[in-house]
Amino acid sequence: MDKVTLVLDMTRFNTLLFDMDGVLYRGPVPLPGVNDLLALCARRGMRYACITNNSTMTPAQYEAKLAGMGIQIPAAQIVTSSVATRRVIEREFPRGTRAFYIGMRGLHEALFGDGYFVYDEQQPQVVVSGLDTELSYQKLKRATLAIRAGARYIATNPDRTLPIDEGLVPGAGSIIALLQAATDMTPMVIGKPGPVMFHTAIDMLQATPECTLAIGDRLDTDIAGAAGAGLASALVLTGVSTQAEVDAGTIKPNAVFAGLPELTAALTG
Repeated sequence: MDKVTLVLDMTRFNTLLFDMDGVLYRGPVPLPGVNDLLALCARRGMRYACITNNSTMTPAQYEAKLAGMGIQIPAAQIVTSSVATRRVIEREFPRGTRAFYIGMRGLHEALFGDGYFVYDEQQPQVVVSGLDTELSYQKLKRATLAIRAGARYIATNPDRTLPIDEGLVPGAGSIIALLQAATDMTPMVIGKPGPVMFHTAIDMLQATPECTLAIGDRLDTDIAGAAGAGLASALVLTGVSTQAEVDAGTIKPNAVFAGLPELTAALTG
């Protein structure tokens, strides 16, 4: 059955928020129907953005990665947890705020690429943690001392593990757990399943929640996050979560589709 579950009028949406891996592609391979869906968005003038918990890559790196798979999405429409983190904390802290981070290129560029924040290892006012595959004790020490001295602690995303070819390895959430144990402080977490990334993307697109559909492949992050943000959601069965998990679980999307072709057909009406 192509259309597995459908309990809302899909034609009312003019804005789409996509997860990426498991929705647009899997590994290095684009999923069937992705360019047809993007073409529909172009024909109808539908707004869309990709939202991902990955904090390590920049939007430009993602644009290049997608282009290598034949998927044309501009960097301006790719919202990583690092991009969302920057947009959130700049509302609270003025230009010139001193910041320290644990993370990789995506987070460094988001925080310091335009000079808004000033990198400071000794007396930062803000500490931001994301996934860091070159994590060192020295970084953890500096972050811990700064948070204990009163720096605001913010984390890009709560993913405890990261899937790689060998299996599951520590993710950004594991670093949060370590810093929480060392500081007794709970950070503000930006990424899914919290609502902040969804709201940030909607603001960037100048869209409205009522006409926005979140599309993902994971019940625990994409669908739960959409519900928390007050958005309708669609699950595609091309990634992590299965129909059996939908049937058995308490987290329920508004629609379930076998893949993007079925989703595109429903949006077409």
